[in-house]
Amino acid sequence: MVAAAAASATLAREDLLEIYRRMRLARRFEETVNELYLQGRIPSTLHLAIGQEAPAVGVLQQLEPGDTVFSTHRPHAHALAHGVSPHAMMAELMAKATGTCKGKGGSMHIGDFTQGFVPAIAIVGGNVPIAAGAALAAKLQGSKGVTICFFGDGAANEGAWHEGLNIAAIWQLPVVFVCENNLYAASTPFHEAFKVPSVAHRAGAYGMPGVVVDGNDVLAVHDAAAEAIARARRGEGPTLLECMTYRLCGHSRSDPRTYRTKEEEAAWQERDPLPAFAAYLREEEVANPEELLAIEAGVEQLIADAIAFADASPAPESQDLYQDVYAGD
Repeated sequence: MVAAAAASATLAREDLLEIYRRMRLARRFEETVNELYLQGRIPSTLHLAIGQEAPAVGVLQQLEPGDTVFSTHRPHAHALAHGVSPHAMMAELMAKATGTCKGKGGSMHIGDFTQGFVPAIAIVGGNVPIAAGAALAAKLQGSKGVTICFFGDGAANEGAWHEGLNIAAIWQLPVVFVCENNLYAASTPFHEAFKVPSVAHRAGAYGMPGVVVDGNDVLAVHDAAAEAIARARRGEGPTLLECMTYRLCGHSRSDPRTYRTKEEEAAWQERDPLPAFAAYLREEEVANPEELLAIEAGVEQLIADAIAFADASPAPESQDLYQDVYAGD
């Protein structure tokens, strides 16, 4: 972990352990809901973030009350990293009335306004101009709130993406655009869709900083995000942060991953961010194996409790279909 030494100098032991707990929670939540889907207990498809936990936790672990997060069709890790209830998330996935969106949104619309986590926007690139609007609102209100907007490399070829970055730069909006570049826009390889070497390379065209970071090194992500967030909070405008990562699963439940080689997948499996960070914590004597096992046991219990909560929750009533359609409902 290249940037670990620099980051560990500013993070307390409790912070480092919480980073591991959130990463572990995101991983086990995804693995568990995948199993539940195969059992027929989750009715809608899933876009899992297995392998992409470091950008979510590295960025969001350091936000403050009043900050706002915009996610994508792959929102579970983002939501958990930001503190959205796993109980309400599990209920949402099972289409229960106690879910984050009362069982109406499903996986691709997880959100909790009380946590500053806008219900996820599944349209690729569609969240970018809306995030710019939220950042404009924060600026006009004179708050110190920062907006975080996640997207994948595929979104960077959508027109709305360019429009959102352009206006954010012109108006110096307090927003950090976080690209989780997992090398594939669904099944399209990055090198077939971009002439430039990175998404961040485009930042200069809009007059904002562009930073590329190892997206499997959670502390490297933390450091890069800390600088971008501080810059936004000072009123100095947006940053484009590109986290190079890899999803250790298909794009969605229907993806057989035939466009990737077994050798490529094996190479990225060796760079799995979760065991890498666990190894760092042991090597730096932040935690011993027993302490990490205790964290993992706590995560397992939390997920079991979330499943029990969802199972015991009622389904929405038919009349609920007409609620929440308009503002004020």
